Amino acid sequence: MSLLFRSTNGQAPAVNLRDALLIGQAPDRGLYLPETFPRLTPDEIAAFADLPYHEIAFRVLSRYTDGVIEAGALAAMCREAYEFEMPLEPVEGLERVHCLRLDCGPTASFKDFAAQIMARMFGLFLRETGQRVTILTATSGDTGSAVAHAFHNIPGVRVLVLFPFAEVSPHQRKLMTTLGENVRTIAIDGKFDDCQAMAKRAFADPALKHIPLSSANSINIGRLLPQSVYYFFAASRVANRGEPVVFSVPSGNFGDMMGAVVARQMGLPMKKLIVPVNSNDAFPRFLETGRYQKIEPSRNALSNAMNVGHPSNLARLVMVYGGQMDETGRIHKAPDLTAMCRDLFSSSVSDERTREALRHAWTKHRLLVEPHGAVAWQGFLDWLAVEPLNGAPAVVLETAHPAKFPEEIEKNLGFTPDVPPALAAAEKLSEDYDCMSADYEKFREYLIAKHAR
Repeated sequence: MSLLFRSTNGQAPAVNLRDALLIGQAPDRGLYLPETFPRLTPDEIAAFADLPYHEIAFRVLSRYTDGVIEAGALAAMCREAYEFEMPLEPVEGLERVHCLRLDCGPTASFKDFAAQIMARMFGLFLRETGQRVTILTATSGDTGSAVAHAFHNIPGVRVLVLFPFAEVSPHQRKLMTTLGENVRTIAIDGKFDDCQAMAKRAFADPALKHIPLSSANSINIGRLLPQSVYYFFAASRVANRGEPVVFSVPSGNFGDMMGAVVARQMGLPMKKLIVPVNSNDAFPRFLETGRYQKIEPSRNALSNAMNVGHPSNLARLVMVYGGQMDETGRIHKAPDLTAMCRDLFSSSVSDERTREALRHAWTKHRLLVEPHGAVAWQGFLDWLAVEPLNGAPAVVLETAHPAKFPEEIEKNLGFTPDVPPALAAAEKLSEDYDCMSADYEKFREYLIAKHAR
């Protein structure tokens, strides 16, 4: 029998993985999470040390796809999706500390790790059912381009990306506005939270029920499950058998850190999960006080993909720790805050500290990071100031390529980073996108006019 997924709001029927992916957000506006997390044994995890990435992905994801995707088909998807590198770079001067560079995929972002396999799963499910679907995605920077590239020309799929025009870099924008064909982008005169709110409202709008909508950002469980894989991969390369690892994950909508939580729930030993944020500091204040208050409007920061005033995935995290939070951020049942504080550490990294961390990483350790990786680096340093590493292995995540932020690299380090082929190719293409105010009624009219056929 297939593993079932239930909504964080608890008012929608449990579904299998295929339905969870195709639906995206549950009908009750909650987010899907497995009813139970499949566990990997210590022997199974230890075996990852000798396996390539695509094989680790198959062994992790097959625990969720059994009965939904045939094993041979999943193995082929993993081989096709993960042809790019995922370097683990030792940090000079620090014993057993590594930087996991998740910036070598087609759009130079960690979002590629989920989007590439998600697109293949969607394609398979749509072929099986004969359905068509419109992927509606809000992006704060990198999700839109990763989704657009992964789903570009997938039969049965149309892609619509909402992005805050003033808060994405030109490189990020051009990666999603130059594809055309089944991909369309809308520049919103507002913030990421406006884009996310418009998308979430559309998913639950009865007036749009005739349009098959789904999501490919981190409200979709199909994003979290593949993102759990690189934590297993990294641990298999830096830790001894059964040795807990420290991970520092720059966090905005909390999808990436939830991938780490999924890995831990599946049996991966973790000493501490560090969850640094930028100036949108709702989560560290929640850990400190036990009171959750979202940031409205969200604050604009250098690490623009993390400009999220209310992380959607907090509802999932709260559920893992025995609580219940609805989509608005209201907590109906308190989670085990003591256990949260035991497992997690979070700090807020201002723009000034982000720049200092970027300079510190390069001048002290020859570690090149961009603003999001700099937040991860500073979060790691913040944790070290209160708790010793004591020789444990640690992995700091770099989630976007430094070339996406050349002005900050040039201003702080005095040189311009090399541009990867994907970014260089997009620079030469012409852009085409629509513009709209943060007005849901106008957006609904747009959807009906463009996607109801």
